[in-house]
Amino acid sequence: MSDQKKTISSETGNPLQTLKNLWPYMWPSDRADLKRRVMWAGGFLLVAKVAQVVVPYFFKWATDALNGNTDGLGFLPAVLIAPIMLVIAYNFARVIQLGFNQLRDALFAKVGQHAVHQLAYRTFVHIHRLSLRFHLERRTGGLSRVIERGVKGIEAIVRFTILNTLPTLLEFALVAVIFGVTYGLSYVVVTAVVVWLYIWFTVRASDWRISIRRDMNDSDTEANTKAIDSLLNYETVKYFGNEDMEARRYDESMERYEHAATRIWTSLGWLNMGQGVIFGAGMAVMMVMSAMAVQRGEQTIGDFVFINAMLMQLSIPLNFIGFVYREIRQGLTDIENMFDLLDVKEEVVDKPDAVELDSQSGAIRFEDVHFRYDQDRPILKGISFEVPHGKTVAVVGPSGAGKSTLSRLLFRFYDVQEGSITINGQDVRDVTQSSLRGAIGMVPQDTVLFNDTLAYNIHYGRVTASQEEVLKAAEMAQISEFIAKLPQGLATPVGERGLKLSGGEKQRVAIARTILKAPPILILDEATSALDSATEQEIQTALDYVSQGRTTLVIAHRLSTVINADEIIVLKDGIIAERGTHKELLEHKGLYMDMWNRQREARETEEKLKVFQEHDDLGIIVRKRPFD
Repeated sequence: MSDQKKTISSETGNPLQTLKNLWPYMWPSDRADLKRRVMWAGGFLLVAKVAQVVVPYFFKWATDALNGNTDGLGFLPAVLIAPIMLVIAYNFARVIQLGFNQLRDALFAKVGQHAVHQLAYRTFVHIHRLSLRFHLERRTGGLSRVIERGVKGIEAIVRFTILNTLPTLLEFALVAVIFGVTYGLSYVVVTAVVVWLYIWFTVRASDWRISIRRDMNDSDTEANTKAIDSLLNYETVKYFGNEDMEARRYDESMERYEHAATRIWTSLGWLNMGQGVIFGAGMAVMMVMSAMAVQRGEQTIGDFVFINAMLMQLSIPLNFIGFVYREIRQGLTDIENMFDLLDVKEEVVDKPDAVELDSQSGAIRFEDVHFRYDQDRPILKGISFEVPHGKTVAVVGPSGAGKSTLSRLLFRFYDVQEGSITINGQDVRDVTQSSLRGAIGMVPQDTVLFNDTLAYNIHYGRVTASQEEVLKAAEMAQISEFIAKLPQGLATPVGERGLKLSGGEKQRVAIARTILKAPPILILDEATSALDSATEQEIQTALDYVSQGRTTLVIAHRLSTVINADEIIVLKDGIIAERGTHKELLEHKGLYMDMWNRQREARETEEKLKVFQEHDDLGIIVRKRPFD
């Protein structure tokens, strides 16, 4: 719905503005059923408040009747004038009031949860639309905590604003009218002063507590971020024996959280005490006024009881006003970071007139491409090359030359600052991101898998694929034999980030899901650089099969994997230093040949340093080097 596109700013800071911003979610234009729930909930609210005001009257009448004073009860049916019946009617009215309040809450529950659902969904979608730059700069633990608290904050604002603030204001109005009409203006004045002082003190004290709450939230976010970061790097922690250091870092954050949380609870005690003093003093004044009126014969004992009951009843919504204000203010504090997320602009967006990519042939062209991540750090400086349909072009070069940046720009994780990237003559900035990314398959250097099953991770390449297609893709990626040996087969969990699998097994899963996706364009981004030589050869065979008939861009560190490419481009310092086939580049005797020779020497040294095993006469394994 269009209204839901409004930006909700954390700067609003008042319940009325928050209610205005949230109203489209609670009164959705496309949900007539939820609108009916809101209307019925409003009707039950009115009935409940009328019953709540009637309750003290029955208490007053029952008290007077028990004292033998039935004057002024002639308007009641004769059967109700008996003290026992008035007591029964008093309790029946309490049940009616409670019942309609619960009906109101039950009806509104779906409305409130719908608002929470829609805002949480909008935030989740928005985060996925933000650029890679944003996600590289954020910490996952802190981000998840912001969303978690934000969702709870939204729920608090929706529920307490609608279900408590509006009913309380209505009850204040009814109490003021009753006191004014029945007992005079002086009672209204005292009530108004008490309410004003109560709300003023609550607001001031709650505002003071908000700053403490922010400190607590910051400490909580920091502690959660460090905990998740440490757990995600579990193996690294173990490698360096830094468990104690990680525990100290976490403990320092939790110590700050403990201090802030203690201040929160201490300040709550002072707030509750101040509220009790203000209301207690106001109640004492009004009870003294009523007691003196009873002594003068201006009021009955029933009036005294009625005023006490009305004030006690008034204390409940008054307490809710303090509670609601605290919850709304704390809710605003909790969701202000979430709202800041919603205010983050998408760096890469589809043009209003974006079209679908025509990916029939898949020819790629980089033309005078300039790109920098930071203003003072240019990465690509006028890169131009083409990957013809069905051909393989490899990009090699030293670290930091800008190789992986090419794949990020092709996927349009970033937009180029100058020049253009086209596929079949269509600028990638002129087509929809979904059609662009749907036409490209990626096998990255570091394959990160979902913490789910092998089947789920392979199926991720094309979620509509059948089980037979998944098995076929696994076979083509040369992982079917490995899967067949597992007790649970495709249902085997792979663990967090796929850590239960070896590097080669993870790469095969990545290849399988790329095969399942069946894209016309393939990017191999250092797909074998982290593997040993034997595994590399096995994976390379699968990659060669996958790339057949596809437009393939290979970003490689190991030159041995690209010798069969139709063209090899050598990047250095963001420019193309050399280009040609493997044979041509070796004949050129430039940078490529230097890189080739260094890697060949490294391979030869690796072969010389390989150890072999042999058993001595005692059957003990003896490790020797070939040149010993």
